[in-house]
Amino acid sequence: MGVVGMLTELDYLPDGFLQVEATELHTILPGPTLIHLPGRRETPLFVSILLHGNEDTGLKAMQVVLKKYQNQLLPRALSLYVGNVTAARAGVRRLEAQLDYNRVWSLDTGSIIAEEHRMMQQVISIMRSRNVFASIDIHNNTGLNPHYACVNRLDDAFLHLATMFSRIVVYFTHPKGVQSEAFAQLCPAVTLECGKPGGIGGIEHAACFVEGALHLSAFPTHPVASQDVELFQSVAVVTVPQGVSLSVGDPSTDLCLIENIDYYNFRLLDPGTRLAAVASGCAKPLQVRNGLGCDVSEHYFENRDGHLLTRQQVMPAMLTRDTRIIRQDCLCYLMERLDRKL
Repeated sequence: MGVVGMLTELDYLPDGFLQVEATELHTILPGPTLIHLPGRRETPLFVSILLHGNEDTGLKAMQVVLKKYQNQLLPRALSLYVGNVTAARAGVRRLEAQLDYNRVWSLDTGSIIAEEHRMMQQVISIMRSRNVFASIDIHNNTGLNPHYACVNRLDDAFLHLATMFSRIVVYFTHPKGVQSEAFAQLCPAVTLECGKPGGIGGIEHAACFVEGALHLSAFPTHPVASQDVELFQSVAVVTVPQGVSLSVGDPSTDLCLIENIDYYNFRLLDPGTRLAAVASGCAKPLQVRNGLGCDVSEHYFENRDGHLLTRQQVMPAMLTRDTRIIRQDCLCYLMERLDRKL
C-alpha cells in the first residue's frame, strides 16, 4: 500500500474519515485515494465518490454505512475510491485547470493522455486484479431531479442492480470516459443520481442501496420484470456555445433561461414549450449533439420571435439553474422512453 503517481492506496480507513466533511478531506487524505477494506465475501464491491468535488452525498452515505460496521466485518470486501479531494476542498465540481474526473476513465485513440487518465487506468487495473463484484458511482445533480440510476449496458445484472436503487433507469452511451462505462467491462456497474447535495433523503437512499449491494451474494439471472423499471435512453446532449452569454432571468444576455427551468426535468415536454428568451442577433443559442456527434439542434429546438421553443416531444434530465455547471458540463440531456422486452 502506498502512493503511485496521483493515487494513494490504503488498506485501512484513515482516522477521522467517518466524521470529516468533504471540504476538509484534504486534512486526512493527500489526494485521490483508493481504500480497501476486508469483508466476509472476498470479491469487493467498488464504490467511487466525489468524482465531482461539490457532490458530497457519496461521502456522507459511505460514512453512514461504515459507521454501522465500525466494530464488525463488512458483509463483502469494499474498495472505496475518493476522487477529487482538491475540488471538494473548494466546494466545486472541478478546479478550472483540472480535467473532469468523470470524463477520464477511457483512453481515446489520438487524445492527449494526462495524469488523471493514468490514475484511472491504475484504479481499473487494481480492481480487475481483485475480481471486482460490482461497481457503484455516486453523484448529485444541481437541478430538481428524481433519484435515478444510470447504466451503460442493458444486461439483466446491470438492470437488477439499478432497480435496487430506483425504478427510473437511464441507459446512456455518451458522454464517454465515465466511470460506469469503464467498469462495465469488468462487472455490473451503475451510476446513482441522488438529487441535490445536502438532501438528507439522498444520503439515506444511497446508504441503504450500498448496504444492500454489500449483502448481495450474486445477481439474479432472470430478467427484471417490465413493471419494475421505467427505462429511458439518453439520445442527445444540449450545450451552450462558448460565445453565447447565458443567465437565468437576466434579459440582457444572449440566452436567458426561464426561472424554473429545472422543473422540466423528467417531464415530457410538448412541442412549443418555452425554455428561454433569445437575444436578437444570437443565431445559435444552443448546440444539440446526438450519440454520433451530429448536430441535431434544429430537430429539437427553434427560435421563434426571440423565444426558444421545443420542436419535438422531449424529456430533459439534469436541467440546472447553475450557469457555472452548464458551462463546465452541459445544460441538459434529452431522453426517450426505451421500450424493451425485459
